Amino acid sequence: MDIEQLWEKAQKKTEIVRGRVKSLPTFKNTKVPYIFFAESALNEGHTIIRKGEVLVERPMILLPEDLPQFDGFDLEEDMDIEQGTLQMFFLMRGIRLPSLKYNNTTYKLDLVEESLAATVTKYKKKMEKKENVTTALILGPEDCWQFSLFLYMARLVGRCVRNDMINFIDRFNEDID
Repeated sequence: MDIEQLWEKAQKKTEIVRGRVKSLPTFKNTKVPYIFFAESALNEGHTIIRKGEVLVERPMILLPEDLPQFDGFDLEEDMDIEQGTLQMFFLMRGIRLPSLKYNNTTYKLDLVEESLAATVTKYKKKMEKKENVTTALILGPEDCWQFSLFLYMARLVGRCVRNDMINFIDRFNEDID
């Protein structure tokens, strides 16, 4: 599949079951933990579980506007997509992520012998019981899990824009006084 088909597939099939409650801090690096679920293409009725986190960090150098950096998403290995191609793909579609560094680390990859729905329900209850408000539960296709994760991150960043603007103005006003 080409990049366009993978993107469209992710858009249609990604579901954020449970998102992060807290906003991303405006001026700090943030770890965004997630659990990604997908139906196994090889073992019907089984579920693939990918646990990881995306570190959203401010770059040490000033980057051009709308030019995010993605590390740890296995784009070249899994999809044969270069970083520049992905950035241009997003830019041409008006998809804007801030010029931050998004560094993904996958901690665990499991295959469980249980349906997708049963697995998600089990994890959702587990997160509620632990009162975990930072870990996202995301469903999507396994062959384009990266795009599902990008969709979640874009939604999270978009939700924080208003708060970020207020924080920028407050910091600007502090610097003037």
